[in-house]
Amino acid sequence: MTLYAHIVGWGKFAPAKVLTNDDLSQMVDTSDEWIQARTGIRERRIASEQETTASMSIAAAREALRVADADPAKVDLIIVGTVTPEHLFPSTACLVQDALGARQAAAFDLSAGCSGFVYALGIASHAIEAGAYEMALVIGAETLSRIVDWTDRRTCVLFGDGAGAVVLRASKHPGGVLSSILGADGSGGELLMLPGGGSRFPSTPESVLNGMHHLHMDGRRVYRFATKIMVRATRQALEQANLSLQDLSLLIPHQANQRIIESAARGLKLEDGKVFINLDRYGNTSSASIPMALCEAVESGHVKRDDTLVLVGFGAGLTWAAATVRWSVPLPVATPPRWRVAVRWARYRWAAIRRRALSALWWLIERLFPPKPDRKG
Repeated sequence: MTLYAHIVGWGKFAPAKVLTNDDLSQMVDTSDEWIQARTGIRERRIASEQETTASMSIAAAREALRVADADPAKVDLIIVGTVTPEHLFPSTACLVQDALGARQAAAFDLSAGCSGFVYALGIASHAIEAGAYEMALVIGAETLSRIVDWTDRRTCVLFGDGAGAVVLRASKHPGGVLSSILGADGSGGELLMLPGGGSRFPSTPESVLNGMHHLHMDGRRVYRFATKIMVRATRQALEQANLSLQDLSLLIPHQANQRIIESAARGLKLEDGKVFINLDRYGNTSSASIPMALCEAVESGHVKRDDTLVLVGFGAGLTWAAATVRWSVPLPVATPPRWRVAVRWARYRWAAIRRRALSALWWLIERLFPPKPDRKG
């Protein structure tokens, strides 16, 4: 039996705090005119002290599950694409799994730079097509404001925070994710990287003083790479799905730079209205940019049933990824019954209670049965 992975739910989260170009001009030597002319960005969202990659992932995931009218207990795979995880370990995906009460789900993070969400989408869809899983939650989330050097005007103007998520469900009906192209060229790894904090350059006072825990980017070389790979990956994804550019309803690219997106559109000879852009309001949110753009494209009516979409991105690694999607969900989505909304809410509350109860239980066990000291000789 042939199985297909359909997108049946979607959700996003954007922090409330807005940082405009005029705000940035008070921080570094720049201006609204300079930033808009070179990037197309007007403003970006910045996470509060209480907001993290995990909290934003959870919010986006809950919205996606609500739209899908899906029981989190039936999710059996969670992948979070991110370069700014909550911790090096445990994975952010495991924190999401716990918060959702998705106790049966396998969970892991995926690091592929700004290509992370489409990488995760491809892996999850293949797992569903193989019959290994029935429902997967794929998330792209970033808190880039925590790794940006806010004194470097070349990079700090580009990035923002946010999260987006989709629910994939197995179906016997053709459609959903029709193809995925995943690629990498590690020789370009040094062009976009966070040098410090890993095993090569562990955290030390010197690594902090030398700015090794901030994002480093060779903007010109990344730009040249991106303008070529976006076109190539889009064509390959359509060809793998036995489709052509004439079949394409909407291109949803990684929201990195207005010039890159426009160059890709010209290279593909796409007419106006066939490329979705929300870069001006969010900036580059890395792994979160494509799912956030997808959500807004659906919400704004740019996506209709039976449309053919291509999601395409590039990022650190260097990596690239593209996926062809046949949209199969009727729009607008029907509101789920109140009782199912209440059941989901109760499951989230129970997950939080369970987490606190287990923590308290381990605290009590350690005090009632302290470990015996080691005896020598």
